[in-house]
Amino acid sequence: MKQSFLVLFISIFASSMMLFSQENSIITTMNEELSRSMKELSTQKQPPYFLSYMITNRNATSIAGSLGKLEDDEQIQERFLDIDIRVGDYQLDNTHTIRGNRINFTASKGLAVPMPLTDNPDAIKTILWYNTDKAYKAAEEQYMKVKTNIAVKVSDEDTSADFSKEQALVDLTAPILNPIIPLNAQDVVRLASQRFRKYPFITNSKVYFQADFTTKYFVNSEGSKLSWSEGSYRVFIIASTKADDGMVLPLFRSFFAHTTGSLPSKETLIETIDSMATLLAELKKAPLTDTYSGPAILSGEASGVFFHEIFGHRVEGHRQKDPNSSQTFKGFVGKPILPDFIDVIFDPTIKFLDGREVHGYVNYDDQGVKGKKVVAVENGIFKEFLMSRSPIESFPISNGHGRKQMGYIPVSRQSNLIVRSRNKVSVNELKNLLRKECKEQNKEYGLYFVEISGGFTFTSRTIPNSFTVQPLVVYKIYADGRPDELVRGVDMIGTPLTTFQNIVTTGDDLGIFNGICGAESGNVPVSASSPSILVSSVEVQKKSKSQAKPPILDSPNLHNHP
Repeated sequence: MKQSFLVLFISIFASSMMLFSQENSIITTMNEELSRSMKELSTQKQPPYFLSYMITNRNATSIAGSLGKLEDDEQIQERFLDIDIRVGDYQLDNTHTIRGNRINFTASKGLAVPMPLTDNPDAIKTILWYNTDKAYKAAEEQYMKVKTNIAVKVSDEDTSADFSKEQALVDLTAPILNPIIPLNAQDVVRLASQRFRKYPFITNSKVYFQADFTTKYFVNSEGSKLSWSEGSYRVFIIASTKADDGMVLPLFRSFFAHTTGSLPSKETLIETIDSMATLLAELKKAPLTDTYSGPAILSGEASGVFFHEIFGHRVEGHRQKDPNSSQTFKGFVGKPILPDFIDVIFDPTIKFLDGREVHGYVNYDDQGVKGKKVVAVENGIFKEFLMSRSPIESFPISNGHGRKQMGYIPVSRQSNLIVRSRNKVSVNELKNLLRKECKEQNKEYGLYFVEISGGFTFTSRTIPNSFTVQPLVVYKIYADGRPDELVRGVDMIGTPLTTFQNIVTTGDDLGIFNGICGAESGNVPVSASSPSILVSSVEVQKKSKSQAKPPILDSPNLHNHP
């Protein structure tokens, strides 16, 4: 019988109803203090025109195991307050970019205030009162700096308002979710991690289980009153070995689930570890490849990260307003930027894509706006930016993508990125087309990027606008039909507009990458989904590597494994 994650079944309904009364108590307390603050501060010379409170309650469990031993078993319960107070008016307020500064005020770290875990109204109101006073004084001072900066600088390129006017929303009906931890989670992590003792050439290995659930309570001076929950379960497997030339060779596997019923069994984790070990053994012996420019295939996962880095970050609306940003696509609305068979969609309203779970679900964004589907590219033509409540020219309102980590100020961020294609072939045919492209370009081989660990991109005007995607598993596909060859030691690099022009066709598969994206407003959960794609030209550079030799002694597990 397979040993799976066994769930302790607690009545979710009863738990939700118990928290529902707390929810109403918190919202009522927040709203009462917000109304009092706005009334009293209205008498000031520069009164606030907007105020919002968000209280985030986080419950998380993290379990880590290595080589059959538990290294960590941590439960976290914490609650924080975020305040957004604005002086001026919707057109011009204290968040306006001060030109000449390298740091954009609207994209900097805010203030996360620790809150008591109990719902005592007096304690909550006292913290709201004291920190609202501090935030107001800082906003008032910043507003004076904004007005001075405008007086001495040239006119703004973008004259749109600093804050959008949005409909007030009231929704206190969503069930409050808390993590239900499987009874045998520790045993599954410990026993799965023990499997690595069978492979002494693996120098580092860990198995992680994480459950992370937040409940958000939000009120603002426009009349919005909201509460909602976000949460997920994740299992990570991390392993690495070292090649004889010193290069560290990592592999990662992850499982994402909205509910415990979708978590992998212990047997699935062990099978995954065995396959990782086999691949790591091959990578350890794989030859280094040289720098290269030529045709390539990106698997669905690699393509998803590719689009996330080179496209997604460049269509986040706040970047079009930042004078330090390259604003790559600002002038491309209504113009073709991709082949006419490709659409690019961002959809925070879905938890499943083609029957598989995705991580970028957002019921409401962190400015109290309902998450909305955005068709950014249709038939290759650029249509729309991702918007928070910071308007840009021709896009005056939010589409529910104002997101942040606790303690940061929200900006427009990605959610579930989905690449759709109407020009699809099988993956085998995609390889044949790659070989054909190699022959036409007189290339001995093309590259096939199968697995990636992530990537990063630069969007500032002050440095070259480029991207890097960091592959873990790469094959040479030879034009003459020789067997594919596993290689190592390269990163894919490039610039966005040139790379987009090189897309030839796509596969009929779908790869999904669930991860965490870090940017100006902290870490937020996202997913990136795409078919495999064939590009006529990519460039790779050599990957940095350690100069330290592999371990001198054999691992003790060589003579002591189950």
